[in-house]
Amino acid sequence: MKRTTLLHAELSHAIASLGHGDMLVIGDVGLPIPDGPRRIDLALTPGIPAVVDVLRVVLAEMQVEHAFIATEAVQRSAGAPPAWCVGLPVAPTPIAHEEFKRRTANARVMVRTGECTPYANVILVAGVTF
Repeated sequence: MKRTTLLHAELSHAIASLGHGDMLVIGDVGLPIPDGPRRIDLALTPGIPAVVDVLRVVLAEMQVEHAFIATEAVQRSAGAPPAWCVGLPVAPTPIAHEEFKRRTANARVMVRTGECTPYANVILVAGVTF
């Protein structure tokens, strides 16, 4: 049995399979998931699990060198990164939501949460541990 925080076998395997520069997306319940990326659907009911909870656990397992969020998420939080970004090891780069959605087509993994906050989505770019 695993000793680390992440117990979800499929998500744990997906993170372990990432290479340098690969993207993992954590998205709200409404973020479109394009054909191509592996889909891991964690949504149980509106709000469960929240993006902040999934992000916290993923960050305990994943080396992140870059992150992207929608500019619209920053605008909704008075020009600062939204509260659900707490714990990101890097300052997220804001990009237009339409560009964000285009970039998800190149992600290796997309994780769907039950989050219902508009624009509560993050692209995490895998780094290296050495």
